[in-house]
Amino acid sequence: MSAKLLAPPRAVPVAGALGVWGALGLGLFVVALGALGMTVGCSSKGGAKVETLPAKPTFTIFALAETRGQIGPCGCTTDPLGDLSRTAAMVAQARREGPVLVVDAGGLLYSQPQLSEAFVAQEELKADLLVNSYRDSLGVAAIGLGVSDLARGAAKVRPARQAVNLAAGTGIPVEAPKVIELGGAKVGVLGLVAEGVLPGVSVSDPVAAGKAAVADLRGRGARFVIALVSADNKAAASALAKSIGGIDLVVAGLGQAAPEPDRIEPMADEVADGSFLVIPGNRGQVVSRIDVTMREGDGMTDAFGRAAAAARREEIGRRIPAIEADLVRFAADSSADPAFVAAKKRELASLQEELAQLDRAPLRVPAKGSYFTFEQVRISKKLACDLPVQEATAQYFRAAGAANVTFAQSQPVQPVAKGVATYVGSQACGTCHDTAVEFWKKTRHAGAWETLVKRGQEFDLECISCHVTGWNKPGGATLAKNEGLRDVQCEVCHGPASIHVAKEGDDDPKTLVGGPDPAMCAKQCHTKEHSDTFAYDAYLRDIVGPGHGEERRKALGEGPTGHDLRSAGLARAGKELGTGCTK
Repeated sequence: MSAKLLAPPRAVPVAGALGVWGALGLGLFVVALGALGMTVGCSSKGGAKVETLPAKPTFTIFALAETRGQIGPCGCTTDPLGDLSRTAAMVAQARREGPVLVVDAGGLLYSQPQLSEAFVAQEELKADLLVNSYRDSLGVAAIGLGVSDLARGAAKVRPARQAVNLAAGTGIPVEAPKVIELGGAKVGVLGLVAEGVLPGVSVSDPVAAGKAAVADLRGRGARFVIALVSADNKAAASALAKSIGGIDLVVAGLGQAAPEPDRIEPMADEVADGSFLVIPGNRGQVVSRIDVTMREGDGMTDAFGRAAAAARREEIGRRIPAIEADLVRFAADSSADPAFVAAKKRELASLQEELAQLDRAPLRVPAKGSYFTFEQVRISKKLACDLPVQEATAQYFRAAGAANVTFAQSQPVQPVAKGVATYVGSQACGTCHDTAVEFWKKTRHAGAWETLVKRGQEFDLECISCHVTGWNKPGGATLAKNEGLRDVQCEVCHGPASIHVAKEGDDDPKTLVGGPDPAMCAKQCHTKEHSDTFAYDAYLRDIVGPGHGEERRKALGEGPTGHDLRSAGLARAGKELGTGCTK
């Protein structure tokens, strides 16, 4: 917490409207007045003027980074995050309430730093959708430069980027730092690339270039300066901001180190006096919102606010019980270091006092100078959707699917070596294992293909591999040929069965396996990003039983099933779907 913050007294009711600050509550309005030594009341004609705080922030900033070509979540998780149409709707709503600036620290265009030939058509169509939506729906004012932007080379980078220390002759389109007027205040924006971040791309000293750019922006009247920084870790981004100076807000894109939602930092990090760093979530899953109120006087202060306070309460709520448990153990351990125990007690007392202070007053307005409140906004299914972007996304899936199939059909079919087993499909398995196949038909694996069809993503290269059998393996499913191998069939777990079927089960040595390596599921399809409730034994209980591993099912015993875990996750996320959203 900044030392410049004041701890205001407990609020009392007051009448009046707070505009977009309504969510903070009327009581916080009075808290803020108390912190500033201001009063609320009537004055007679010719009496002293009563000062008031602004009814709303001067402007709002939405910051993104490392979008990496994501226009929407895969839909496999219980609470899918990151959707371009929902982000656009959120920005549009904020613009109806006041001035808004949208920036992106880079890593926008492509899902990977390098792309295989099969992915090119899909990735370029998706990049076009992002660029058009950033321009037309989100109105993004400035974009930095990240590693994944260069997956198709300098010539494919679009639109022009903010990168003041990019060397000449790279072929990457850049634009000069800009000054934008918002709510009567001038905001300066520049971009920086840390050394060594972009392989094969020359950059000059970012500190020297940054200092010059900040001086230029301040000279042009910018009262608030934003730096879009591409670095490979948080420490490097922080060090740059501290060395340059004069930057109010750093938005960092960290390449592959950009955090997943469960590791997002809920508060802005003060890297120098009045200079703050924010790191949005990757793939558009968590967007940083900064509401800035500009006032006379030097300095920028984090006024915390309700969203940050709630996140901090949650963090403290996890830490206090852990420390208390440690102290109980130390009390019973005669060898415990007294100095260490004393430090733990001080830490506990500090957290308890901070928690009490948060309960008293989440909003902390400084006595003078400008301030902001901060929120990490989860782009969840509950948010409303922007209809034009949603329709453009549906059109993208149709176009990308057609392009992917066309490319796949143009590729030569790889010959299968003699004696190598290929895939035959569950229908062939059912000739001898009808009971097992009937059991399989009742599992979620048997409906895997249909889940893609419902979303119009059955030919999406980022999805199809986990919804078919033998993906890109000899005789297995491809985009060009997958009839009979759709869904997660027997051979995904037991191996290709052509030799086994041809020999009517009398193949020796055996070409099939009893089941997959337990690690295969978690590595291949049930990854954390795509299957957030996955637990091997629980999910296995759903796919073994009468006629199909009945003894294995008995050995697993009672316990939660995959259905139980997923149902609980869906219940926590809720069924609410945002206004105008189709999925």
